[in-house]
Amino acid sequence: MKTFSVSLVIAAFAAGALADLHTQGVCIDTPGEGVEVYNKAATEKACDAYKNRNTGSNQWDQCPDCTLKNEKDLLYYCESQGSHIGGDELHYYCTQNGAADSVVW
Repeated sequence: MKTFSVSLVIAAFAAGALADLHTQGVCIDTPGEGVEVYNKAATEKACDAYKNRNTGSNQWDQCPDCTLKNEKDLLYYCESQGSHIGGDELHYYCTQNGAADSVVW
């Protein structure tokens, strides 16, 4: 019975991880409570780092199609048409490049 329970928990975590895949994301700073400020420099660096990522065989371990896109020269964001952007992974790259957090969609 213990093996079944452990397998069930692992399957639940795997399903949750797969559900956290996205096509777009940005890096943000949070200077005050409830306020989010876009961080362009961190977004550019994080997207480039994610494009070069190769840490395994899961969908979020590589992002061969990560590209920096922009919306009317106002908002630059990282995009993956193949949904390779993992929320935790982008958060890691954003914080490594000076941002406080990330937002994915």
